[in-house]
Amino acid sequence: MFGEGFFGTRAPFFMDVVTLIVALLPLLVASAVFLAKKKMYKYHAYAQRIIFIVSVIVLTYFETGVRMVGGFKEFMKGSGVSHDYAFFVLIFHITISVITLIFWITTLLMAQKQLKLNRHKTAGKIVFSGVVATSLTGIWVYFLLFIF
Repeated sequence: MFGEGFFGTRAPFFMDVVTLIVALLPLLVASAVFLAKKKMYKYHAYAQRIIFIVSVIVLTYFETGVRMVGGFKEFMKGSGVSHDYAFFVLIFHITISVITLIFWITTLLMAQKQLKLNRHKTAGKIVFSGVVATSLTGIWVYFLLFIF
C-alpha cells in the first residue's frame, strides 16, 4: 500500500491506484450512461450501483492511506508548490467531491421517483459533471503534490 507507486513520481502505491481509478471514473460513468441511451435500463442501474460502490471502497482505501501516511502536510513536504495554493485546490476538490457524492447518492436512491417526474436525466447530467470535475481536480491535486 505504501510502497513505490507505478507512475514514476514520489507518490506511494495507493495514491497512484486511487488516481488511476479517479481518472477512469468519468469513462466508467459514461459507459453506464451509454447503457441507458441504448435503453438497457436494468444494466444501467446495475452499472451505476457497482461503480458507486467501487468508488466508495476506493475512497475508503484512499482516506485510510492518507491518514496512515500523515495527511496533506506530509505530502506537501516534497512539493514545490506553495502550501496555500495546494490547500486551496485541495479544498476546492473536496467541496466538489462531497457535493457530487451527495447528488450521486440522491440520484441512486431517488431514481424511480425522478423518472416519474422526468428529472432523472437532469440529475444524471449533474452527477456526471460532478464526477468529471472531481476527476480533474483530483488529478490536479496529484500533480501539485507529486509532480510539481
